[in-house]
Amino acid sequence: MRESADEALDSIVQGFKRFRREVFPAQEELFKKLATAQNPRAMFITCADSRIVPELITQSSPGDLFVTRNVGNVVPPYGQMNGGVSTAIEYAVVALGVRHIIICGHSDCGAMTAVLHPESLESMPTVKGWLRHAEVARTVVEQNFARCDCGQEHLELLTEENVVAQLNHLLTHPSVAARVASGKLFIHGWVYDIETSAIIAYDAESGRFLPLDGEVVPMATPRSRFNG
Repeated sequence: MRESADEALDSIVQGFKRFRREVFPAQEELFKKLATAQNPRAMFITCADSRIVPELITQSSPGDLFVTRNVGNVVPPYGQMNGGVSTAIEYAVVALGVRHIIICGHSDCGAMTAVLHPESLESMPTVKGWLRHAEVARTVVEQNFARCDCGQEHLELLTEENVVAQLNHLLTHPSVAARVASGKLFIHGWVYDIETSAIIAYDAESGRFLPLDGEVVPMATPRSRFNG
């Protein structure tokens, strides 16, 4: 049985109270340092899905990740929609000087299911318009994996190809392209499995997704062309 609206809000408020009472005092010195500056290790672009918690998955502390979330972990190509995602990328790269950008998709993604079944979005025109940025991934899957039939395997392949597509979009942003070319910025494409906690990462050299916890960390970054 779903909790009522009042119960849902009360749960959130009680959580905040526990944070102030139990968690904050133990990390007060950290929050004092963060009060006037941030120096995140990486930018993390992921889905708005409530089951994905970047700090939990990576065991990061406050201040470690500069997080941007949206439906489908989308990165619009530069110039098409210079809104919140594009602004966050530019700020992270230019102002904060992050060295890594991670685009992270996930299993059982409702956005990817909607890309496979666009008729489900007729009552959500804004979402439908936003997910046009994932259409390239659907085309790649449909034209290169004839055996797919919109089942689970199709969804998994689409989720992976969407990450690759958004990595390609990311490289259209001038601030990103310049620093990647000079070896000052590294990009990564991950897919997180909610049920098992496994992460596979895109390896640009082999063109495949490989386990993140293997002996070598897969990298999606193109080879740098200039000395930093």
